[in-house]
Amino acid sequence: MRQEASFFDGKEPVLVYIARRLSEAFRLESIFSEAGVDYLVEADEYRGGFLFPRIRTGAFFYVLPDAVESARRLIRANGYKTIDRL
Repeated sequence: MRQEASFFDGKEPVLVYIARRLSEAFRLESIFSEAGVDYLVEADEYRGGFLFPRIRTGAFFYVLPDAVESARRLIRANGYKTIDRL
């Protein structure tokens, strides 16, 4: 279920996915909600592009440390690639 930032107070949320398109973000929110995963989603900037790098905005998905592996499995099972490290 989507949570507010205050839900993660005192805990270290882990980035598991960056949605680059709005439709992708909505789909992942639906997947997480249906599976009962507590997550935080925030808009933030990332660097994209290979030949012409530029700053873009994406939806950053975070979960609690104890939910990282199950969230990553869920992401992969639905055809997305996870962020395993930065």
